[in-house]
Amino acid sequence: MAGARALKLGNFAHELADLRAHQEREAGIASARIALRRQGEIDCRSCGEEIDPARRRALPSADRCLDCQQRLERYRRRRT
Repeated sequence: MAGARALKLGNFAHELADLRAHQEREAGIASARIALRRQGEIDCRSCGEEIDPARRRALPSADRCLDCQQRLERYRRRRT
């Protein structure tokens, strides 16, 4: 009897973990959608230069020029 109860609790724990992971994924997707819908900047928030109009058309939510965005992403990758 105790073994069956432990198995049920184990299955419940796995199902709960799966549900939580699904909820976190959905929240991340919703957050990304909101971020992509927001209006970007005309001038780069890092260097102050104008963001290339082609970049703003391709990614209207851009707030950094391509060079500064790439620099930021390289920095973040090194930190992890």
